[in-house]
Amino acid sequence: MRREAAGEWRGWREATEEALYGPSGFYRRPEGPAGHFRTSVHASPLFAGAVARLLCRVDAALGRPDVLDFVDMAAGRGELVTGVLAALPAEVASRARGYAVERAGRPAGLDDRIAWLTEPPKGITGLLFANEWLDNVPVDVAEADPDGVPRLVLVRGDGAERLGEAVTGAEAEWLERWWWPGARLARTPAPGAGQVPTPPQGAPFPQGAHAAPEEPPAPAEGARAEIGLPRDIAWASAVSALDRGLAVAVDYAHFAGGRPLFGTLTGFREGRETVPVPDGSCDITAHVALDACALPGGRVTTQRAALRALDVTGARPPLALASTDPAAYVRALAGAGAAAELTAPGGLGDFGWLLQPVGLPEVLPDTPAGESALLRGALLVDVPDDEEQ
Repeated sequence: MRREAAGEWRGWREATEEALYGPSGFYRRPEGPAGHFRTSVHASPLFAGAVARLLCRVDAALGRPDVLDFVDMAAGRGELVTGVLAALPAEVASRARGYAVERAGRPAGLDDRIAWLTEPPKGITGLLFANEWLDNVPVDVAEADPDGVPRLVLVRGDGAERLGEAVTGAEAEWLERWWWPGARLARTPAPGAGQVPTPPQGAPFPQGAHAAPEEPPAPAEGARAEIGLPRDIAWASAVSALDRGLAVAVDYAHFAGGRPLFGTLTGFREGRETVPVPDGSCDITAHVALDACALPGGRVTTQRAALRALDVTGARPPLALASTDPAAYVRALAGAGAAAELTAPGGLGDFGWLLQPVGLPEVLPDTPAGESALLRGALLVDVPDDEEQ
């Protein structure tokens, strides 16, 4: 009997791990992810073409090494790595080496040039690209009790939930730093905390100086959060495989100051969002705190800005082309529609791109002027080289 069928209560991280990647897990199914949801890779070959252009920029910044690596994380059935290798100019393609990293088995008919691995190879020189990988790295879920204390949410195989023990340790520290500043379980006041300072003789008391520093409010009862620490660790491990190059994570994202009140845990089945049930019947996913994942030197922007920098604009072809070359006009119009889907506000264009260079200068320009306030504010994150993680 499978463990969840026995009605065992577990944290969402453990339950999701088995439901997605266990022997009968969702990602072991023969139809693969494309049978249930549409990613940028499946939306249009323009996406693979843009990633190929990014790989060419990385190649140039690296000085055109003898071997150029491209690593496709969470490769599904190898659609992205296949498309990227096919879109490369001949000179670059002759030096390129493709890797697909996926826990499911190698699909039949995949190009023999593509290595199929369960984890990224070490010593990468090139581009590591993770499209919608981190959202499927399982995480535990916390919920605030009536006292504002975060407690682990436990789940059964049928999706029923109850609250478990209080969140402690590194997970509690992550919650306090990245999601709920007022939710630390045990606070030890610093020496002198809460005491009224005495100003130097003759100096006026600054307004408000008599009050103790204000504590952040505790989360309201029922508020939920996904504890993203496993994703931070997974991303750091993937980046460590790079000797030189660029790592990119593309995903649904949220950022400090704008975390969703009740979290984002959800399920997908046959193209539709559904209640997440950890029985292997659906995808289980949650948006990613990309600002928490970012390592020193990392930068987060939107897919819209990144793809525009890679010449995917969604601009309509000139109408004059319809009279001079109707077939080319129709092709260009179809391409503009696909590009518009990839860059659409409120859709794929709002995905976050975390750009993490390793021994490499910037290969994408800064966000263009005129981007939305959302991008310039909450969504654009720079992590200084000297910031502690």
